[in-house]
Amino acid sequence: MNGHDISFVPLLVVIALSFAVPVALSPIRRLGIPVVVGEIAAGMLVGHSGLHLVEQDFVLRVLSVFGFAYLMFLSGLEIDFSGLTPRRGLRASHLGDRLRRNPFVLGGAAFVITTLCSLAAGFYLTYLGLVAQPWLMALILSTTSLGVVAPVLKERGLIDAPFGQALLVAALVADFVTILLVSGYAMLRVGGAVDLLLIMVLLIAFVAVYRTAGRMRSHLPAQRLMLALSTATSQIRVRGSMALALVFIALAESLGIENILGAFLAGVIVSLLAGRESPVLREKLDAIGYGFFIPIFFIMVGVKFNLPALLGSNSPWETVGLLLAAAFIVKLVGALVFKLAFGWRETLAASTLLSARLSLIIAVAAIGVEIGVISPALNAAIILVAIISCLISPIAFSRLVPRQYQAAPVILVVGDSPDAATLAQRLTTMGRAVETAHGLPAGDDGAAPSRTRVSEHLRTAGVARAHTVIAMADTDEDNLQICRVAREVHAVKRLLAWVRDPTLNARFRQLAVQVVNPAYAKLLLMESMVLGGAQIDGAVHEDENHEIRIAKLQNSWLAELELRHLHLPAGVRVLRIERRHAVLEAEPNTVLRINDTLTLTGTRDEVDTAARRLARR
Repeated sequence: MNGHDISFVPLLVVIALSFAVPVALSPIRRLGIPVVVGEIAAGMLVGHSGLHLVEQDFVLRVLSVFGFAYLMFLSGLEIDFSGLTPRRGLRASHLGDRLRRNPFVLGGAAFVITTLCSLAAGFYLTYLGLVAQPWLMALILSTTSLGVVAPVLKERGLIDAPFGQALLVAALVADFVTILLVSGYAMLRVGGAVDLLLIMVLLIAFVAVYRTAGRMRSHLPAQRLMLALSTATSQIRVRGSMALALVFIALAESLGIENILGAFLAGVIVSLLAGRESPVLREKLDAIGYGFFIPIFFIMVGVKFNLPALLGSNSPWETVGLLLAAAFIVKLVGALVFKLAFGWRETLAASTLLSARLSLIIAVAAIGVEIGVISPALNAAIILVAIISCLISPIAFSRLVPRQYQAAPVILVVGDSPDAATLAQRLTTMGRAVETAHGLPAGDDGAAPSRTRVSEHLRTAGVARAHTVIAMADTDEDNLQICRVAREVHAVKRLLAWVRDPTLNARFRQLAVQVVNPAYAKLLLMESMVLGGAQIDGAVHEDENHEIRIAKLQNSWLAELELRHLHLPAGVRVLRIERRHAVLEAEPNTVLRINDTLTLTGTRDEVDTAARRLARR
């Protein structure tokens, strides 16, 4: 194929639509309509069911296939295994309580029940003559869109809460097991039972690559090489992630397995290995996917949408209605297991959010069309069900979730010292939701307060909404009691404590508490500056005219510029940059984004000038 056989005009139309859709949806952003729904609708407008402006040429076909594989790669990357590990120090009265609170148990049980209900619904739809094959329809109804569930939980501040973790794991299990089962089903239809063993080859490759990469990551020369290549032009981690994705996609394809399984496993490996670099690496990979490849896939789904086939079938709208009802009912029944650990409102809210289906259901339907199990008319009906579910589910979840979950999570600072008040004020300046509480009240006859009294004191202060508790009480014993009750009674995820006596560090760390000792505070500060790539002049601590200030970037003219091009006053230095709870290196080539939080140091007048410039809208 030479250059004259390729036309980039259809690609230009698709890219223009990918730019226009978010702009068009911005006035109604509060309704919670996913951008991908608008992309599919735009594809319908210019595709086979609309104006016929775009056809499936070679370029779009290749980019669309890779866009979907990349979407599955990001789904695997979305799994934050550090947030799914059991909390140390969390006690339960017996094994049953621990099982009921375990997100993997809840998510796995919900998926099993949902699959059984989906199988029953598949046979019923086959009995009505709407579906030719019940098994694949059962898998279609079992899917959940992790790409919808995770952003909604993040927006609500629930991603780290026990309720949010249970929902995240339920979506994860539904995605991963469905991908595995669909790959096996397609191989059975095309090949035979022996071909299923090839999936084991892919899983063995997954384990081998993960173990090998894990050893290389702990190898000192390999670390030095990665550090040396982590420049703006090399982007070695991004290149390595893309190469790994393509390796597993090609391996799955060569084994006759659906490439989405290979892409998903590659994303899981990157998520497991990324470590501290995970937030920054995910942001870069998200930018590549959602900025180019993934919109092409969804727009092409709309382009291929066959509305005439749907309208030409028998009772098309009854088919869509029955599929939509089945899609919500099977998730409602499956989500009843959430009642073991949560209330009825949480259970109903979980069922609505888990009913959101988008990328995976469209992919499974496309596979069904390829192997001749699903007709074009049914495929069009399934796409409509996916769009409608993504419109309804986030809105219904917001209405049903209890009020204590709707409020943003807070940081609770406990203590009466001036340092505690200063810390709370600085965190508030950085845009965090902060609550403060007095130190522990004295018990009877001056004794230490009881566990019940400490729990009530924290509950009154708002510990139910806290994802972080910072203990800065007058004594180390009070701080230990605060941390123990916050961990064991209220299941707070993150605990920090100001510990004066270093010999008590071990007792705090048994509760997984991050400890700060006054004796080590200077060393910790210097270490964080070295690791963060920032430098600070000692005069900051000697000259009262110097100060450190937090400023948020709101000036759109300064966004997307490198740090070196900000032209801040000569005496102002940027110590660090925080973006979405991730700390970035304050390097000259660091590109800034709107809402980045910058820590500035310099003379008061110069820092004030820089802060006003950053905040100017």
